[in-house]
Amino acid sequence: MKSKILILIGILAFYSCQNKKESSNIVKTIVQDTLSKTVGGTANLSDAPPRDDKTVELIRTRLNILLEKDLPAMTKADRFFYYQAFDLNNDSKNEYFVGFSNSYFCGSGGCSGYILNNDGSLINRFSVTEFPILIATSSTENFSDLIIQSGNEFHLIKMKNGKYPSNPSVQEIWKGVTPKESAKVLDITDKKMEKYSF
Repeated sequence: MKSKILILIGILAFYSCQNKKESSNIVKTIVQDTLSKTVGGTANLSDAPPRDDKTVELIRTRLNILLEKDLPAMTKADRFFYYQAFDLNNDSKNEYFVGFSNSYFCGSGGCSGYILNNDGSLINRFSVTEFPILIATSSTENFSDLIIQSGNEFHLIKMKNGKYPSNPSVQEIWKGVTPKESAKVLDITDKKMEKYSF
């Protein structure tokens, strides 16, 4: 009787190990497929569910207002944005940098972008901007100065009468090396930032 029980336990143990191996192979196949699509750039991110986040929803709503006239001409692929929060005026409330990386918003001189207040109101619209944007250690009118690359040169962007100039390429050229202590925002390429639909 003992030998029959031991044989039965042995068979059950062997069978359970075989099922785990099959399960492990299925998981391994799914992981490999997902990784190959992600690395190969064939993963379809447009079907990803939108993130349920108050900031994302605030920006999404504001973009639909700001771009109301553009929306009919835009494709589904054009309707994505990146954002990053940064407190530009040390009021303990973040402002939002909003950027794009598709042909509707980008051309040979750079891309368009926005800076929004914490409540979603518009501070600025930028054109011909290359990302990332650097936050300078200096400030003007209680807002951090920005260092923006445009036309292969860095430009110093200073607040004037409550607004930053919208075209960085015609602003003062930054002389010297960009400061290492400057924070970077909208580092879309290097940081692999998440994109959101609107």
